Amino acid sequence: MGEVAGESAGDSALGPVGAPSLEDWVAGTPPTGAGETGERETGERETGERLQKVLAKSGLGSRRTCELLIAEGRVKVNGAPARLGQRADVAHDRIEVDGIPLPVREGLAYYLLNKPVGVVCSAADPQGRQTVLDLLPEVPRVFPVGRLDITSEGLLVVTNDGELAFQLTHPSFGVMKEYVVEVEGKLSKEAVGQLRRGVQLDDGVTAPAKVSVLAPNSARVSIHEGRNRQVRRMCEAVGNPVRRLVRTRIGPLSDPALAPGQWRDLSVREVRDLWQAARGPLPAVRTTSISAAT
Repeated sequence: MGEVAGESAGDSALGPVGAPSLEDWVAGTPPTGAGETGERETGERETGERLQKVLAKSGLGSRRTCELLIAEGRVKVNGAPARLGQRADVAHDRIEVDGIPLPVREGLAYYLLNKPVGVVCSAADPQGRQTVLDLLPEVPRVFPVGRLDITSEGLLVVTNDGELAFQLTHPSFGVMKEYVVEVEGKLSKEAVGQLRRGVQLDDGVTAPAKVSVLAPNSARVSIHEGRNRQVRRMCEAVGNPVRRLVRTRIGPLSDPALAPGQWRDLSVREVRDLWQAARGPLPAVRTTSISAAT
């Protein structure tokens, strides 16, 4: 068990996340505090690093890009608009970019786990079965975001960030989850059409799913609702019970290289992209000069 190599240093967190094809999948720091100090406009001493340096080290882009974010009023520290030259202490200050918290505060952990079949998606199990937390470091204490039943497998976000967990699981935010399913029998055009239109279940009609047929008995299914065992129940309702179910994407997040039972840390960019998936598109960075922006 271990971590998988992350993204290249040249990537910008403000750009789209690339992802390999799902067919291949089926086939197969925090910034260190510098202890610098400065003076606030009120005369109170500031601690920490220059804010643009904190933003750049977290992966949001070059210092120049981060200066533009500050100049455009898109950065807040402890709820107040940030200013160029301001310092911030990541251990104590809450830093937000476009209303999204910068996940660099001490003690926060964000993991991506590929849950294997047979592992329970909970913090503890009264029957003594292996849980997803048994596959992760003991410290800090984290919890799974959403659920995959014991016979299902695939990607799972595990964190101790309650704000992000709420954004990812509350149905009002509509974060898409993608699954590859293998079913009994052949998927008919009628069955696929019904999945795409919505399926009557005992707890109501489902929202339309995105469905791409991969083979006579397998498909890629994307939904934004989070009902219990929803994809399994949808397939059973159209006459094709699920034989295997793999979650391959959560919002923009995918990792075909992550083997069952493996986990890795999420980058700041990936955490930001998850927030963006729940909140909608964010404004692009303008190329205006600092002097023009201020």
